[in-house]
Amino acid sequence: MGHHKLERFAENLTFDNLFQVSYAMLQEDGFDKKGKWCDYFGNGNPITLELGCGKGDYTVALARLHPDRNFIGVDIKGARLWRGAKTATEEKMGNVAFIRTRIEMIDRFFALGEVGEIWITFPDPQPKKPGKRLVSPRFLECYSHFLAQGSPIHLKTDSQELHEYALEEVIKPNGYPLEYATNDLYNTDYEGEAKLTQTFYEKMFLAEGKPITYLKFRIN
Repeated sequence: MGHHKLERFAENLTFDNLFQVSYAMLQEDGFDKKGKWCDYFGNGNPITLELGCGKGDYTVALARLHPDRNFIGVDIKGARLWRGAKTATEEKMGNVAFIRTRIEMIDRFFALGEVGEIWITFPDPQPKKPGKRLVSPRFLECYSHFLAQGSPIHLKTDSQELHEYALEEVIKPNGYPLEYATNDLYNTDYEGEAKLTQTFYEKMFLAEGKPITYLKFRIN
């Protein structure tokens, strides 16, 4: 393991905005902030999750744009989360937190109706394992355990395959309300939030000339 990774893992333990809970602890004691995130943030503002947040650049950017909302980035890679947690700490951003866990376990961290929005930005498209896609029925069922009624889910990806899968095999067959869909976001007249900030990977894909797809839908 690289020296920098070890340093980052050690520094992660010092961040008040980064929560790392082992599977054993979740099984035995649960997560003490489940249903009590308003106490942590010190307000009752809506919570937005970014799933598979990587370095947390999108989570932090959204939090800068919306100080009246709370933002939580989720990823399993501690070395990546270090960047977002450090930036939010240095900038004293009280509306940002991060959770290190597998997305399969995310419903253990939030109570019914506690989350008001989900962003899924450039996830692994899992071309050979559709069941592992973060917009598969399996995961959407998981999100339904904590997503407030009528709350949106956003999917941004460079993968046309993942976009079509979500739209044609998940959203439409299940009758989920679809608010917006495009397979080339930056060649539309769309002026909403999906264009306000870009992830590290999004900038890279755009530089390569890849179109960015976007979906906004609801599951309840």
